[in-house]
Amino acid sequence: MSSRELAVADKVISDRSGAYVIAEIGHNHEGDLEKAERLVLSAAVKGASAAKLQKRDNKTLFTKAMYAQPYEGRNSFGPTYGEHREALEFGRTEYTHLAQVAKEAGIDFFSTAFDFPSVDFLMEFDPPAIKIASADLTNTPLLGYAAKTGKPLIVSTGGGTGDEVRRAVDTILPVNPNLALLQCTAVYPAGPADLNLSVITRYREDYPDVVVGFSGHDLGVEASLIAFTLGARVIEKHFTLDQSRPGSDHHFSLTPPQLGTLTAALETTRQMLGSPEKSCSAQELAAVRKLGKKLVAAHDLPEGHLLTECDVACKSPGDGLKPYQMDQLLGRRLAVAVREDEAFAMEQLAAGPTTANG
Repeated sequence: MSSRELAVADKVISDRSGAYVIAEIGHNHEGDLEKAERLVLSAAVKGASAAKLQKRDNKTLFTKAMYAQPYEGRNSFGPTYGEHREALEFGRTEYTHLAQVAKEAGIDFFSTAFDFPSVDFLMEFDPPAIKIASADLTNTPLLGYAAKTGKPLIVSTGGGTGDEVRRAVDTILPVNPNLALLQCTAVYPAGPADLNLSVITRYREDYPDVVVGFSGHDLGVEASLIAFTLGARVIEKHFTLDQSRPGSDHHFSLTPPQLGTLTAALETTRQMLGSPEKSCSAQELAAVRKLGKKLVAAHDLPEGHLLTECDVACKSPGDGLKPYQMDQLLGRRLAVAVREDEAFAMEQLAAGPTTANG
């Protein structure tokens, strides 16, 4: 029996739960605190479980050459790549404000940490979880450092191999058992053939005690619904107010109406999947009675008659002995007369010998 379960804030994610939906804002706020606030509030209204940013200590993260590299074009927020990234980076003032906004809106708020200083920064805000991006799947020093915080880690696996995923899991679990592993494809946007959703099933088999999820860079919501049916219980999708805005993530992000469609459809999918235990529900009883079959007398039968197959018929409604109980009647004598179409009952059978020579 799997103990697959992860607690994030007051939400318990398991095979029995609904989807924990992360609205990945990333840097779609474009460095604008008011826009970030609108994104957090919209994510809450549209039913997301969490709103998430990305946190980088840019001068720690990039080489000097990469930081100073010219970065021009429609998606640029600065003349060099470093200045571009700094323009999009929020600090303590913004995080303090957004954490309070999220709390009041009733939505979890956390971030992806890309380096050691960012882990330390985020821990100042006591986040309910820490996200690790696909790019750091092989960054075992960062994985181990984040694991030591004790916070639930949600790790994307885009661009990784099976061995790299195993190495990441083996780095985290001995230190911190609170892990969600997300199937992801590092293609932006990802087409249907890129998604490999069957990996979700593989993760569930290989890591029976780990919550599995899906971080989708695909367009639309369909893949997330399929992922849920395969067992993904954390669903992450990029989120924007306007897909036409400059920036590398806007064009494949969900808009507020699409996020609302996703969360509603995931809940409908959860209801459709229901329970793995097969049973007759209260809602089915009327149809089962009307259309089902019971065992009745095929013709008038006198008291003392020895029942044979030609004496028993299967007819609706199904409010008596089931057809599979016929063997309990055959070869028994009747203690009372039974009229044609009358339902058989065990009380009608005589005690004692069950055959003509008995």
